[in-house]
Amino acid sequence: MGTPLGDFIRSKRDSVQPETLGLPDRGRRRSPGLRRTDLAARAGISVEYLTRIEQGRDRNPSVAVVNALADALSLSPAERAHLRYLTKITGGECTAHTRPAPPPRHVRDAVQQTLRLLEPGIAVVTNRLGDILAHTSAYQSVTNGSGLLDTEAPNLTRYVFADPRARTFFTDWDDVADEQAFDLWLAPSVESSEWFTAELAPLAGPELTRRLNRHVVPQRGVLRLSHPAGCELRLLRETLELPTDSQQLTVLLPSDDETAEAVEQLRHRSRHSTLRAIS
Repeated sequence: MGTPLGDFIRSKRDSVQPETLGLPDRGRRRSPGLRRTDLAARAGISVEYLTRIEQGRDRNPSVAVVNALADALSLSPAERAHLRYLTKITGGECTAHTRPAPPPRHVRDAVQQTLRLLEPGIAVVTNRLGDILAHTSAYQSVTNGSGLLDTEAPNLTRYVFADPRARTFFTDWDDVADEQAFDLWLAPSVESSEWFTAELAPLAGPELTRRLNRHVVPQRGVLRLSHPAGCELRLLRETLELPTDSQQLTVLLPSDDETAEAVEQLRHRSRHSTLRAIS
């Protein structure tokens, strides 16, 4: 049985072309990417040890080995951080078979007050599982008609993978889907991630599973929305981590004058909306 750490190393090895690392072309091979022998040699470890890590038979590689593998695969800073995180959760995986509980949905009063100060800006509080916990009225304005906030307990990840309207609302749906899948790895705990994945899997099907196993570290560029009102919104994202709560406060900023004008028009259409906290 594999592990998140082993899966990530194997997927990165498969995605690396030997010539990009200055390695000779050794002809056709059964699978794409870097050979185990080449990666092991670059990292200074044995092929047998690398095989054990990839197959999940060694769950506690040393910091030196993890750093050596990161160097050997020429990982980006974001990918290195993800590798370290997967090392941590793989080494501490829970072996209990009890059903884990979902994370709390409470938003502290101070965070609620911060949201009020951000009005009339576009802001939302979420957790890594995609639960939308609180938002400003402007956030509701820019998502009106998309179906995202239609449920009693809206969840961005469920919406992206299970609601067909999401593929129209998010212009770059593939990128957003990769972001939401990646964030499940950064959930407050492995147990919470497993809990939500179990709930979502019947709805999302193989699309979520495939993206989870790819471990694509997202770039999080401009968020493009195709609003049901007929306008396209291009929004920059600034995220403030709330580590005590295992939550994030994300502010969406218009990236151009056209988007700023469109957001203002959407806000005027929804003047009756007020700050809505969901718990």
